[in-house]
Amino acid sequence: MRPIGFSTGALAFGDFQRGLAIVRSARMPVVELSALRECEVDALTNALPELNLEGFDHVAVHAPSDMSDERHVIMRLRAASERGSPIIVHPDAIQDVARWREFGPLLCLENMDKRKHTGRDRDELAPWFEQLPEASFCLDLGHARQCDASMTEAYLLLRVHGHRLKQVHLSEVSTRSKHCGLSRAAVLAYQEVARLIPETIPIILESVVSESAVEQELGLARTALTSSVPSSAVGCSMACGAVASA
Repeated sequence: MRPIGFSTGALAFGDFQRGLAIVRSARMPVVELSALRECEVDALTNALPELNLEGFDHVAVHAPSDMSDERHVIMRLRAASERGSPIIVHPDAIQDVARWREFGPLLCLENMDKRKHTGRDRDELAPWFEQLPEASFCLDLGHARQCDASMTEAYLLLRVHGHRLKQVHLSEVSTRSKHCGLSRAAVLAYQEVARLIPETIPIILESVVSESAVEQELGLARTALTSSVPSSAVGCSMACGAVASA
């Protein structure tokens, strides 16, 4: 069974301790500790060395999406790298690429939504991986679908950068770039590329749902990541779509 968990920020805005408690109570094997806002970094990284993370097979940390003091954020994120946690970073938030090289393969670049000016597709991500050759990849399926509803770009992201894949973000992403619960349309769309994602890759839900809706969202996620379409057929279909849209 795929390892599926939640981002603490999706379950408890600005309260990673509460989010972690919800994830633990649902017995999820993976979790992402969110410090998506710069003001959250110090509290999270101060707590990290003593935080009870027993029972989790995968613990990632999401860096801020905007940084006024990049040096300070990087210094604080060393607490995550010291325990071997992947650090999820938005490419457009990076100011000085050289500073981030210290994290090596623990640095995990995420593809962006349509609002951003870079990192939205495989071509825009390529220069970032050239500058950060050890970095890994976090595929955000919601971002990919928002940018290209046909899921061809999601296929191309996996084809070009899939060898770097360390984690997947899963949710619905609205036209206003807000993360929300999975719809039937999103579930069906993600099934188109599900077979291209190795079963061992941790799946982190960023769906903003209430605690009472967590189990339902987990069920929808499992359905979204199950496909009866052979991977060879998916590849052929998406490749043909890529050629047609070129």
